[in-house]
Amino acid sequence: MSGNKESTARTLVVALIVSLVASIFVAGSAVILKPVQEENRLLDRQRGILAVAGVGAGLSSKEVQEIFAKRIQAELIDLSTGEKSEAHDPLSFDALKAAQDPETSAALPGKEDLAGIKRRERFSTVYRLVKEDGGGELEALILPVRGYGLWSTLHGFIAIKPDLNTVLGLGFYQHGETPGLGGEVDNPKWKGQWPGKTLFDESGKPNIEIVKGGVQPGGKDAAHQVDALAGATLTTNGVNRLLVFWLGEQGFGPYLARLRQEGI
Repeated sequence: MSGNKESTARTLVVALIVSLVASIFVAGSAVILKPVQEENRLLDRQRGILAVAGVGAGLSSKEVQEIFAKRIQAELIDLSTGEKSEAHDPLSFDALKAAQDPETSAALPGKEDLAGIKRRERFSTVYRLVKEDGGGELEALILPVRGYGLWSTLHGFIAIKPDLNTVLGLGFYQHGETPGLGGEVDNPKWKGQWPGKTLFDESGKPNIEIVKGGVQPGGKDAAHQVDALAGATLTTNGVNRLLVFWLGEQGFGPYLARLRQEGI
């Protein structure tokens, strides 16, 4: 009987030691790999910023980093005023973290929360892609956008030409929408509809629509419309709403209005 107890005790001790060693190994690996994971996330973000503006396809990680350093100018913007701010480093500022802090964000009433994000950060980083010749001339303005679809918050970027109205590209780098349905926001064919579309009406109000049943070629609103995703009405509506939100007064509207006034 005592032999069985000793055997059981040894088994439990061995199991405890194995569990402890495994826990230490997992925790140690997480600490060691964290810088690598953060570097990869940063690289993915840089690649996404360049890709949405039509730059960086097929480039190595080193080439992406070089182009980003040479041609991307990051600016921190006060969303309420549209003015440039020096409150934080634009490249390291974490807008999502700021949005969770009541001291650095504002709650959005239901009627104003078109994107379904609940809180909006005070500051956000925008990215200016300048031309290769080094003259500093603007080639694209890239804005971060996010909003709720069917199952998840979609995080992405929209690139706009220097006229501040024409789309260069739209892309999402993170979401949890259903593959084959809402997940088709990643489909190159669907994303290929966006370049050349116009975002605002003559008064400067956001005027972009993702339409069910398809865009009517030659229709009076065709320049502002994109085909909806088949079988993904809620994701489609979410993308539409998040764009209207971030292009409007609660998002980058004041910033874009300032740029128009300054005549960039």
